[in-house]
This record gives sequence, structure tokens and C-alpha cells, in this order.
Amino acid sequence: MSLVAVVGIAYTYVKNEGLIPLPAAFISLSCFLILQPGYLTNEAGESVAVIMKDWCSGQGMIGAIVVGLVVGSVYSLFVHKHIMIKMPDMVPDGIKNTFASLIPGFVLIFGATIVCIIFQNAFGTTFFEWIYRVLQIPLQNLTDTLGGMCIAVFLISFLWWFGIHGAAVVDGVLYGLWTANAMSNQALLDKGLSLTSANGAHIVTAQFYDQFIVVTGSCITIGAVLYMVFCARSQKFKAIGKVGIVPSIFNVNEPILFGTPFVMNPFLFIPMIAVPLIVTIVQYLAISSGLCPMYSGVMVPWTTPIIISGFLVGGWKTALLQVATIAISFGIYFPFMRKVDKLALEEESKAAAIEAGSAE
Repeated sequence: MSLVAVVGIAYTYVKNEGLIPLPAAFISLSCFLILQPGYLTNEAGESVAVIMKDWCSGQGMIGAIVVGLVVGSVYSLFVHKHIMIKMPDMVPDGIKNTFASLIPGFVLIFGATIVCIIFQNAFGTTFFEWIYRVLQIPLQNLTDTLGGMCIAVFLISFLWWFGIHGAAVVDGVLYGLWTANAMSNQALLDKGLSLTSANGAHIVTAQFYDQFIVVTGSCITIGAVLYMVFCARSQKFKAIGKVGIVPSIFNVNEPILFGTPFVMNPFLFIPMIAVPLIVTIVQYLAISSGLCPMYSGVMVPWTTPIIISGFLVGGWKTALLQVATIAISFGIYFPFMRKVDKLALEEESKAAAIEAGSAE
């Protein structure tokens, strides 16, 4: 996972700068391997060079993010400032791109080597081990608290009310940590340990987020959709419900958020905030009390429909908790949707009366 992240982050960063991204991706990979632990002592007491799976998975995620961003930004800066070897125009592009990457590549790899030497000699550790101890473990512990998760969930809904894709904003900061939590849980299972708080297992993981917090879409709008499909009286909401029900099943609800609209709608602000927060609290308490199992490393695509996704990541108890999530969403959204539905019906009646008067 970290191996993919360090390559993908640098590649995407440089690509977004309008430059050739592949050289930066390889440089980022090289720096990634230089900065992590690279030696083990075998039974004979010999030091053996290795690439450790632990640091290429969730354990190395924060370090991978840092390396990918630094390499992407420094590489782009060198190219934009033309600090590179320039070849004549008649030279093929492949060769020109190779030579253009030599100077930024040398600087970055040399810099990673210096950092590696400093950490080994001054701190007796490696950059990745230091990052993990100083940043990743505290951040993972912070994301694994009910309070920390409630703040993240609140921000998602709050930003969406203003029309900002809250899930995308929060994902970019925290999703890697939630995924690392899931990988840590899987590592415990691989060691033959049970997933308990005493063993250091995490409650909040990527599945906690994907299969509950943004299930049926941000703000868990399935309750509003069900109201539109089965209870709406206005033609507007009947139509929106028909359009939005299938995407919502696959956790896509932009048609609902913008079509209703939820965005900047004062009548729907309270349920947008309340539903995800209540679901977060219910899920956290269900897992911490042992009613539902903690999540392992089993993950499913975020588009997997509700109930099916719960069964796959946590068994029948988690699927049943998702059924409860649907009920919570419907119960909270119902009175607010009835209000906006009534207003929409009144507007439609007035429009019909005006149209009838014009026809006469």
C-alpha cells in the first residue's frame, strides 16, 4: 500500500504540474527505499539487505506521503526553473526526458541519502521509523477515538452544506491513517492474536468510514431518498427520488445533494449533521462494547451496496448494524423532508394555478 502511495503521489503531483511524471515516480520509489530500514540480522549474525513488507504496507503510509509530496514538489521546481540538462530538439523525447531528470534525481536521491545518514548516526534509527514513532502512531491513535471521528464526520457534512465535497477533503488527510489502522488489525490476526483493545486493535478503520459514515453517499442520505420514493407528494421530489435511488444504492448521492438541494438548504442542515454523527456514535459503541466485531484487513470497494458491504467486512452483525443505519437515517430525515416536500408541493400548486389562469 505504501509502495503504491509513494509512487502514485509523486506521479500525480508532477502530472498535475503539466510535466512528464514517470521519472519523478521512479525517483520517489528510490528515496522511499533509501529512507526505510534496509537491513536485518540473520541467524548467523550476518547483516542482510532486504525490502521489508511492513514498511511497504500501512506502517509506512505517513512516510510514503511525505516522500511522495517532497519528491513531487522538488522535482517540479527544478524542471520549472530549468535546472536540468537540456538536449537539442532533434534528440528523441524519451532520451530528452531521461537527461532532464538526472539533475533533480541526483539532488533528491543524494538528499535522501544524507537524511538517512543523519538519522542513523544522530538518532540511531531511520527516517521511516522516526516518522512512525513520532507522527503516525499518535495520529492513528487520535483517529481511533470517538471524539476525533466525530470531528471528522462533522466536517464532512458541514463542508457539504456549503457545496464543498467534504468527503474528498477529509479523505485526503485521514483516509490513509484509517487504512493503516485496518492493516494494523490484520497484522494482529496474522500473529494469531484476537482483535481487542488490550492487544492494540483499532475500532476506527477504513471500513468504519466506508461502510457507515459515507454509505449511500455523504451525509447518509438514504433516509431522504426513501422518503422521496415512498412518501413524497410533490412531483419534484418524486422525480428526484426515482433518479437518485439507484446511485444511492451504490453510495453515490450527488444527484440528491444538488438536486434536492441539500447544499445551502437551511431546512436540511440539522439532519445532514445529525445523521452521520449519530451513526458514528452508535457504530463506535457497538464495536467497543463487543456487540459487533472489529474490522480486519478485509476491505471492499466503496461502491459496494449497503448490507452486502457490511456482511463482507464484518459478518451478519455488521450487516444488521447497517440496517439500523438505514432506520436511523429515515427516522431523522423524515420530518425535515416532509417540511421541504410540503413547501415544494405548495410551489407546484401555485405554479399550476398561475398556468391555469394564463390558459383561460
